Amino acid sequence: MREIEVRRLGRVPYPDALAMQRSLVEERRAGSGSDLLLLVEHPRVLTLGVRGDGGRSHVLASEQTLAAEGVELFETGRGGDITYHGPGQLVGYPILDLHPDRLDVHRYVRDLEEVLIRAVADLGIQAGRIAGLTGVWVGDEKIAAIGVRISRWITSHGFALNVTTDLADFGLIVPCGIADRGVTSLARLGCTASRTTVEDHVIARFGDVFDAAMVEPTRTRRLEMSR
Repeated sequence: MREIEVRRLGRVPYPDALAMQRSLVEERRAGSGSDLLLLVEHPRVLTLGVRGDGGRSHVLASEQTLAAEGVELFETGRGGDITYHGPGQLVGYPILDLHPDRLDVHRYVRDLEEVLIRAVADLGIQAGRIAGLTGVWVGDEKIAAIGVRISRWITSHGFALNVTTDLADFGLIVPCGIADRGVTSLARLGCTASRTTVEDHVIARFGDVFDAAMVEPTRTRRLEMSR
């Protein structure tokens, strides 16, 4: 069984998170780092993917509006379209070496979806997939977005789960370039669990799906959740 180190980093500016991921990916590739799951929250930011124009055509707000709102726009190098990050969102960045037995991009994305489907089920929310679309959905509304980068089978970027996110901020964009679907959050669906509790469930289910022991440096025991 592999071990994955969990780091709960709190609020991190988006460019700092990008730089951190690049550094950790290089360490992992060189064999000097371990598999990691970084859990963060970002200030309000729009992030562009690598598909087509990256999602620039799906920005609904003007540059002046974004500047006035203090919302920055970044190119990321991950897959997918434009995504919003902000307070109240749980963002996960797995830095994993998929060798030797998980060398399948589609499986990896489906596994991330499965982690989040199981985690929100723990919290009383029944979520699932929509054929042909990436992410985790409750009905026709997306509760979690996924956009990954895999370079020589080392992963970066990851998922964003709306916990108490201000959903009005998604009005700045066409989320993930999908105009006919909405967005939702755990809070909107009546879940009152704390961020720490949500993180605990995500960590536990990550371990289940990836068959890994999830270890936090500040804890002396392996994280386990009662089934």
